[in-house]
Amino acid sequence: MNPVQTYFTDLKATLDQISEAVVEEIIALLHKARAEKKQIFIMGNGGSASTASHFVCDLAKNTRHPNWPNFRVIGLADNMAILSAYANDEGYENVFVQQMASFIEPDDIVIGISTSGNSPNVIKAIEYANEKQAITIGFTGFTAGKLGNLAKIHLHVPSHCIEHVEDIHLMLEHLICKVLREKVYADHPA
Repeated sequence: MNPVQTYFTDLKATLDQISEAVVEEIIALLHKARAEKKQIFIMGNGGSASTASHFVCDLAKNTRHPNWPNFRVIGLADNMAILSAYANDEGYENVFVQQMASFIEPDDIVIGISTSGNSPNVIKAIEYANEKQAITIGFTGFTAGKLGNLAKIHLHVPSHCIEHVEDIHLMLEHLICKVLREKVYADHPA
């Protein structure tokens, strides 16, 4: 098998192992958070930061409906000025916690994306969110790391290939946003 075929074959095999029940649970929680005007915080580092930003954009823009509340979603990896200020003055492990500290409320949703599940700043933010009675969701890969056990809802991509994990995390955010958009239009025709 050539490298392209191998990549596709392995990716398809990994997709077949994703828990549909967990994806459906996340969709239901996000739909409820939207209806109740709860805040949603999304974070990650590197490629996961890109996925987090993409998720924020898709939730904020691509799910809008004229007769339904917009998502109140905040990307914690998007503001380079505040991210670098906290990193410089308080340590990189605190960049997400400090951004949430002024805003987080019980039953808000905090989504941490980490391929390894061991990003110290994501772990610290999820621990903080749990203390504040937020609903925490972890997107992981590899062996799930610490995030898999810390997050109240864990969406695991069972692969040790970072590219596959990142591909599937992005695909899952697209799937979630598509279903959320279709759900609100089905329930509330414009």
